[in-house]
Amino acid sequence: MPETPRQDSRTAPTDEELRRLDTHWRAANYLAAGQIYLLANPLLTEPLRPEHIKPRLLGHWGTSPGLNLVHTHLNRVIKKRGLDALCVWGPGHGGPSVLANSWLEGSYTEKYPDATRDAPGMELLMRQFSFPGGVPSHVAPEVPGSIHEGGELGYSLAHAYGAALDNPGLLVACVIGDGEAETGPLAGSWHANKFLDPVHDGAVLPILHLNGYKIANPTVLSRIPEAELDALLRGYGHEPIHVSGDDPATVHRAMAHALDTALDRIAEAQRAAREEGVAERPHWPVIVLRTPKGWTGPAEVDGEPVEGTWRSHQVPLSGVRDNPEHLRQLEAWLRSYRPEELFDAQGRPVADVLDCVPEGTRRLGATPYANGGLLVRDLPVPSLDDFAVPVDKPGTTTHEPTRVLGDLLARVMRDTADRRDFRLVGPDETASNRLQAVFEASGKTWQAGTLPVDEHLDRHGRVMEVLSEHLCQGWLEGYLLTGRHGLFSCYEAFVHIVDSMVNQHIKWLRTSRRLPWRAPIASLNYLLTSHVWRQDHNGFSHQDPGFVDHILNKSPEVVRVYLPPDANTLLSVADHALRSRDYVNVIVAGKQPCFDWLSMDEARVHCARGAGSWEWAGTEDGSREPDVVLACAGDVPTQEVLAAAHLLRRYLPDLAVRVVNVVDLARLLPREEHPHGMGDFEYDGLFTTDKPVIFAYHGYPWLIHRLAYRRAGHQHLHVRGYKESGTTTTPFDMVVRNDLDRYRLVMDVIDRVPGLAVRATAVRQRMADARTRHHAWIREHGTDLPEVAEWSWNA
Repeated sequence: MPETPRQDSRTAPTDEELRRLDTHWRAANYLAAGQIYLLANPLLTEPLRPEHIKPRLLGHWGTSPGLNLVHTHLNRVIKKRGLDALCVWGPGHGGPSVLANSWLEGSYTEKYPDATRDAPGMELLMRQFSFPGGVPSHVAPEVPGSIHEGGELGYSLAHAYGAALDNPGLLVACVIGDGEAETGPLAGSWHANKFLDPVHDGAVLPILHLNGYKIANPTVLSRIPEAELDALLRGYGHEPIHVSGDDPATVHRAMAHALDTALDRIAEAQRAAREEGVAERPHWPVIVLRTPKGWTGPAEVDGEPVEGTWRSHQVPLSGVRDNPEHLRQLEAWLRSYRPEELFDAQGRPVADVLDCVPEGTRRLGATPYANGGLLVRDLPVPSLDDFAVPVDKPGTTTHEPTRVLGDLLARVMRDTADRRDFRLVGPDETASNRLQAVFEASGKTWQAGTLPVDEHLDRHGRVMEVLSEHLCQGWLEGYLLTGRHGLFSCYEAFVHIVDSMVNQHIKWLRTSRRLPWRAPIASLNYLLTSHVWRQDHNGFSHQDPGFVDHILNKSPEVVRVYLPPDANTLLSVADHALRSRDYVNVIVAGKQPCFDWLSMDEARVHCARGAGSWEWAGTEDGSREPDVVLACAGDVPTQEVLAAAHLLRRYLPDLAVRVVNVVDLARLLPREEHPHGMGDFEYDGLFTTDKPVIFAYHGYPWLIHRLAYRRAGHQHLHVRGYKESGTTTTPFDMVVRNDLDRYRLVMDVIDRVPGLAVRATAVRQRMADARTRHHAWIREHGTDLPEVAEWSWNA
């Protein structure tokens, strides 16, 4: 049974303890403001002059005092209670505050030894902020203790819950800005408490920071009556604790009381669940913190109110280098923190400033939970031979690829039952996507009410289903960033909902790879199924294969895209993805019955190669170059290409046809553009430089042209794919509608092989007639032509 954090209801902090907390807070405020403005003179040992000021003033002051308050008080309770804690900073543009606190506690210097905890190090800290060659203004990967940048708002609370899953001893505080609270993903994230297991998971403490304004407008939650806000949060299943004010002494006392109250409630809820077996879902605490935007900064600038308004959002004094009055105000502002009381003559923080700071890895900037690669263990992926489907001859048997993968995932789930470091997430589609075998190993986590008709719900389950792709993505990102493994299964058309989220994660990984102190984490793995070609009952609304296009625009050292054509290749690709680190792997695979083309051994070799010729499918004899290359990527395009090759064998037996299958889409890129790309010699050898290439592709055809536009044979490349012609119809009619069908591919060969159009007129006409028969047949019978429905490679 996980250890339960202890309660600590001793007396409130004394006046002296509160004074020392205020000292820390003032030091953090001073450093935060200094990072926005100062190039030199960090301790104000001489009057400020324009040359001490940065030429470009960048950063966000408005949220920083509130974040500093939270950081200061979290330090106190972590140290007092001996907690392991992590904080997710939703207002990630408050980078100055988190940098300031990590410098004060020493974790920043440990990662960046040049930023010493003295005057030269302070000057470096200030100079590098939002400065060329320095660090970004947000809580970026460069900031110790961070797992969440917050440059794009909406994801903090989902990340926090993902971090808490299967970390029973961890407290995850999450500061939510009131602007962020207006986003859809954040609004959905309040429901995550219905999935938090008080036995096996840690606790999430949301801190809703209401400072009243966004960039230029008031925020909704700060302007509605407090009773209405209170009712909203209680309706979400939380017990609110309110902290309000602008007097520092009053707010310090109230914040200390609020944190003690919240942590006592958390400890009691966990103790009741873990020691007494209480199954009732807890109503977890949430702190509502109301402080002025830009608190302790300039009250007024140029006759306009600033503190407590939107004008303090970024840089309250913008003309400091040119306006003597602004320079005077800045110096008065910085000196109001009394830096001579906070730092000694060498610029080192004094003892009172550091009194609340925890030690070692309990410091928020030093917690290993924010550097998940330090904690991650290899996933026990079983031997693929245990799950492989037998393939004596290609194209004669069928399996549902994702169902085969589901058996492997069930084994992984069983083999991680004790260590609890693997989760499967998805928006209500695990069974729909044929992965239901996992329910034999783990149920679906659920803390809300249950009915007798419900299936597979389990308070301690590790399969997570919620009809919010945002929440699924956020959970999994938080889970991976804190050192665990997982897979996101989703309908292909609707994974676009998280386009922007995955973009941010890719940026995070790309930056982290350049930081030697950030250890590699498990990859973010997508399984996209229920794909464009088999939406037999859902139709056009469920047809969009464009996520792959979005992903391949991103950092090539991070992104990988795989289109396995059958069950065994899916196993091989999944094995690679689940073992990999620091990637975003996108796997597109069907859930409907699909022909088995390759044995397990053949699949391993083919997937390792990424793209290759299937000699058994073509008609090359090795004595001459092929007349045409039929290429394919994706399960349905592969079937249509092989059916077209079959027709060419029958009707044009003298034609030399090469069949190429592409599993790893990045192989089409030049080697200098992507680590998986092919060199020109290899590409030219596979696709030729002067022969027609008819490429049947799973998605939008122009992507293939974009990937291969620099290749010598690009002018001979003709791509067929999805072109937004969708509806509810038969499987084969979908490919006919988009000109991806076998008959059209044969016609393309005839049209593009020099001299063939004249010699093969009758064959081309036969193919066109087959398409005409198809249209008539499906409208009369509602099913595909028998020669299509009953086709197999050896038929």
